[in-house]
Parts: sequence; structure tokens; C-alpha cells
Amino acid sequence: MTLDNQNLSNKVALITGSAGGIGLAIAQSYLANGAKVVLTDYAKDTPVALTGLLADYPNSALYIGCDICDNQGVENLIQSTVEQFDRLDILVNNAAVFDLAPVLESDEASFDHLFNINVKAFFFTMQKVAQKMVDMGIEGRIINMASQAGRRGEALVSHYCATKAAVISYTQSAALGLAQYKINVNAISPGVIDTPMWQHVDSLFAKHENLLPGEKKIAVGKAVPLGYMGEPAEVASLALFLASDGAKYITAQTYNVDGGNVMS
Repeated sequence: MTLDNQNLSNKVALITGSAGGIGLAIAQSYLANGAKVVLTDYAKDTPVALTGLLADYPNSALYIGCDICDNQGVENLIQSTVEQFDRLDILVNNAAVFDLAPVLESDEASFDHLFNINVKAFFFTMQKVAQKMVDMGIEGRIINMASQAGRRGEALVSHYCATKAAVISYTQSAALGLAQYKINVNAISPGVIDTPMWQHVDSLFAKHENLLPGEKKIAVGKAVPLGYMGEPAEVASLALFLASDGAKYITAQTYNVDGGNVMS
């Protein structure tokens, strides 16, 4: 069952970083609630994880591979979305990468990689989608994916924390800049969410904290006030609300979905 004010019929969404985890869960939620969705990720060919979803929604789901660090590629992605579905109402700016190292060991390559994708590509994707919405006269929704890491510093995670703090800041500025066009810009700040990315995160913590594989993941789940790691669907439920008519008087906000880890 869907709530009337969360029905996304006649809406078209573009979701970056949607080959798995939170992005895929949001795509599933949007499609189930009537939206047409373009899923995009770095892989040129359709990822195996998406074949079932695309088969279930042959007329409303489409995968287009795109390197979001390529500005022309992003412009082509946006144009392809509009050509396929005639409009673009919602951007979920979800694509991101993670790395960690002690402050005294962190190198320029890691800095550039994280900031190029998590900040530069994120911002210009948002800008280009917003421009298309303005050109088409669409009162759209932009939902940026921040992180609890953007709310605080962490000894091993300095660059990633800084990139996600930038997402929160850009969300506020973009919301103010686009308010005159009735484009709402908000962000979601997930805590520890059980996604495939956590295998990579866990392995990095294991290396730098001398832990066994899986040990960090168990520990962070237990440390959450609610006592467990969240699921992608729990983030998707907020992304659905923020894309809906029920959230049309909400902009410039960043919402925590973290089991009580951060209070703000």
C-alpha cells in the first residue's frame, strides 16, 4: 500500500550509485511507488544485481552506465533520461567512495580520489540536473547522500568526513539558491548501514586497527543506541518521503538515519 502523498506516479528519478546498497533500495522504493527511474553507476554494462529489477519494471526502469567525474558524460546521462521519459523530477545524488588512513599517513592520491567523486562530481551532477529542471520549468526534488561522518571528525577517516561535511554544506547553499525555482534540496545522513560497501570499510579498519575480518562491523552495530546496523530500505523510506508531495515545504535540511548515533 502507498500513501497518497508518497505516490510518485508521473515522476522521473535519476539515481547515481544505484548498482547496490542504498541506491538500489531507493530505486526499488521509487519504482514500487509509481516512478520511472534511471539507475546509473560506473559500470558501462548493466550490473548483474540490477537485472531482476529491470526485468520487473521493463517500461519504467533503465540502466545507463556513467562516470560522474566526466561532465560531458553526466550531461549525456541527463539528456538520455529526458529523451527516454520526457522529464526529470528527482535526483538522488548517491554515488560516493570511501577510504581511510591515519592523518600522518594519508596521501594526496586518496584525497584527490575522494574529493573528485564525493564533492566535485557530486556538485556538478547536482548543478547540471538543477539546470535541466529550471530549463524545463520543473519544481523538482534533489536528495543528496551525506553521512554521519559529515557531522564529526574521525581519526582515521579525515578525508571522507570532510567530503560528507561538504555535502551537507552544499545542500544548504543549493537549497537557498534554487528556492526561487521551487526546487527542494535536502540530504540524508545515514549511520552504519549494512551494505556491500561495508566489506571494504571493514577490511580497511581491520588493517589499521589490527582487527579480525568482520570484527569492526560487529562492534559498530553494537555501538548504535538502537543496537544494530540499519538496512538500506530504512534509508530508502526517507528518500521516498523527501521526493514526495508530503515534503514540499521542506528544504535545506539534512536528516539522520542512524539509530541515534548523532543528535542534531
